[in-house]
Amino acid sequence: MRQIFLLLVLSLGLQSIICAQIIPTPTDVLGYELGEHFSRHHQVVDYFKTVSKIRPKQVVLEQYGLTNERRPLYLAFISSEENIANLDNIRRNHLKNAGILKGESSNPEIAVVWLSYNVHGNEASSTEASMLTLYNLLTEQQDLLKNTVVIIDPCINPDGRDRYVNWYNETSSQPNDIDPQASEHNEPWPGGRPNHYLFDLNRDWAWATQIETQSRLKVYNTWMPHIHVDFHEQGINEPYYFAPAAEPFHEIISDFQRDFQTQLGKNHAKYFDENGWLFFTRERFDLLYPSYGDTYPTFMGAIGMTYEQAGHGRAGLGIINDEGTLLTLKDRLLHHTTTGISTVEMASKEAKKLNFEFSKFFDNSDLEYKSFVLSGNSDKINAVKRLLDKHDIGYENPNRGKVSGYDYGNAKQGSLQVTEKDLVIHTNQPKGKMVKALFEPNAKLSDSLTYDITAWSIPYAYGLEAVASKSKVSSSELSAIKTLPTISEAYGYAFHWDTLNDGKFLAELLQNDFRVRFTEKPFTSNGVSFDRGSLIITKGDNTHLDNFLSDLKTIIQNHEQEVFSIATGFSDKAPDIGSPDIKLINRQKVAILSGNGTSSLSYGELWHFFEKQLRYPLTSINTDNLNRTNLDNYNVLIIPNGYYGSVINKNGLSKIKDWVRQGGKIIAIGNALRSFAGKEGFGLTEKKSETKEGSTNLMAFADRERASTNDMITGAIFKTKVDNTHPMAYGYPSDYFTLKLGTTSYDLLSSGYNVGYIAAPNVYSGFAGKATLSKLENSMIFGEERMGSGSFIYMVDNILFRSFWENGKLFLVNSIFFVNNNAFEL
Repeated sequence: MRQIFLLLVLSLGLQSIICAQIIPTPTDVLGYELGEHFSRHHQVVDYFKTVSKIRPKQVVLEQYGLTNERRPLYLAFISSEENIANLDNIRRNHLKNAGILKGESSNPEIAVVWLSYNVHGNEASSTEASMLTLYNLLTEQQDLLKNTVVIIDPCINPDGRDRYVNWYNETSSQPNDIDPQASEHNEPWPGGRPNHYLFDLNRDWAWATQIETQSRLKVYNTWMPHIHVDFHEQGINEPYYFAPAAEPFHEIISDFQRDFQTQLGKNHAKYFDENGWLFFTRERFDLLYPSYGDTYPTFMGAIGMTYEQAGHGRAGLGIINDEGTLLTLKDRLLHHTTTGISTVEMASKEAKKLNFEFSKFFDNSDLEYKSFVLSGNSDKINAVKRLLDKHDIGYENPNRGKVSGYDYGNAKQGSLQVTEKDLVIHTNQPKGKMVKALFEPNAKLSDSLTYDITAWSIPYAYGLEAVASKSKVSSSELSAIKTLPTISEAYGYAFHWDTLNDGKFLAELLQNDFRVRFTEKPFTSNGVSFDRGSLIITKGDNTHLDNFLSDLKTIIQNHEQEVFSIATGFSDKAPDIGSPDIKLINRQKVAILSGNGTSSLSYGELWHFFEKQLRYPLTSINTDNLNRTNLDNYNVLIIPNGYYGSVINKNGLSKIKDWVRQGGKIIAIGNALRSFAGKEGFGLTEKKSETKEGSTNLMAFADRERASTNDMITGAIFKTKVDNTHPMAYGYPSDYFTLKLGTTSYDLLSSGYNVGYIAAPNVYSGFAGKATLSKLENSMIFGEERMGSGSFIYMVDNILFRSFWENGKLFLVNSIFFVNNNAFEL
């Protein structure tokens, strides 16, 4: 790549090279030069389809999924004719080299490079660059394909991209306006960054909650590339970032991975220097949290990297930045094309070394923990299994006995009595380093200044007892035998209430017009004890259903629900089934605020939860319409994390209070609590930091950023006390591990119910600055405050964070159906 290459790039219509006459430029297919307009997703797909038809011996296009809005997801496999003809053998030999497939590998010397574009929909220059990268690989960069297979995902997030592109194409001036204050540089809520359900797909790699991620991982784990690049954009005033990454690096990252990032960065710098382009390295973007497009591949053995181009959704086709420089879409896509080709160039140059070091990465003999053992409710165990299946990570059942090691529940050495129904995940498997990253009690931090959360350990997230053992735990392969539950004629049926799966079961029952009861007191029937929250379905309550027994059986089997027949309403231990303490559950009508003021991420987590997990109807009310909305149509209003100063103003608050007094329920999450804290009629008060009188600020300017970490919590896990006699906490033990994302805290309610609270703050996992701990002492996490016939339910911490904090979700279900259960609505 020299100046002649750059001239060719900028004049896409030129076809001076023979092979370029055969392969159409993007201009030939699109009808405009790249950078003149934003291309819609279908236009990008058309270009890749056109090229693959013209060069089928060098380009294989594979559809690997569909988005929620039914846009296709594609991968293009690009290489030499010889390699494409032998593509599956190359893949299999590559996986054998890592020990992922059995068998001997034959000294592989072909490098696999995966380039992912546009995970954030409004970081739209990268998809434009994917077309130019494809074109140049097949023209003047053909030699690089002799010993590389390049996999291009032109758009990870088509729904978000088209949301942004359609808005911009409809909004922008002609010619485009470069004034940063112009409307075309200011997206409306929710913006194009997230996918359909408003999830940040760049934080979803490990948790795989979204259809795009789930579909991609099925292919990714059959290829396991040597190099993976995630192309992004950042603010308009930051020029370009590429590897090497910043500290902290997770400790499983090898010296070679770190060094090769530096080699790549120097290769990119050579081309950027030639053209006088600004860039920076080793800042901001670290490699710790395992669910990014750079860290997940890194923990799977790749050289995983983020490349960040100035621009983002603000830049449009062109914008003047704060330095008075014009930043254009043509500039942005050219920079991304340059680093993409430079990456392939380095992979080709070092293909043999990449294969050798890749094989070494999968030696896990030096990992400290040999086995992670999880014990608890079978629904929670099965949820972990489903997650591991998405990553092709193996697991077994431990043999019955006692396992010693690090006890997660007490944050010290201990032991756990396990049975063959529990779960063990060993690290002596190919993906053992990813196992360590996902399950380790506390990730080692080399630097407290991080880009994301510092705690995520699966046992805490899923609410399971766990032990990390330094010796391999004896285990056996799982039994594949399953027996579906069945029922016969009886007075009624009872079900334990412990997990989200029980909530899904309840939701389907209510959707099918079953009348379901729950108990507010423990009882015993036919020798079986049932705790608070347990569900009861009686034949007498459901005489309106023509096929009561068969329909109930179907729903029970859909959820593999353990069922207990009740022969009589006279319990062994009171209350009896007809007691006032065993109440009918309303089929609640639930609404949620969306739009300006609402965190799109928080709203998206809730929207996705109701539609894809709980499968229960949810009505979205835009904040612009709240004042003219008839809230009497709903039983519950959820207010996601957000800032509602202009929405819940004096009139809005008065309307909400009147509705709650009449029996409504508000569920406020995160910063939404600030709309009520300290207001008249509320006992909710925010804790304030104590400042010492006479303190003088003489700290050096350069030291302030690092010193600020003393006042930060970057996603740390704390143990909380739980009042599990309160309906909000039915199904929980007397403690709960919460993920705190920040320092905001609230005093214990002087009136109302403190359902969950931190008594003496101890960090079980992750980073919390020492100055934050005193503020958390005796702080509320979950609470309920009554007003008239209704309730305000407070959730200080986000129980649905990125939808991976599984153990928090039952709090939300309880809040909807159990808390302050008013008279049954006929």
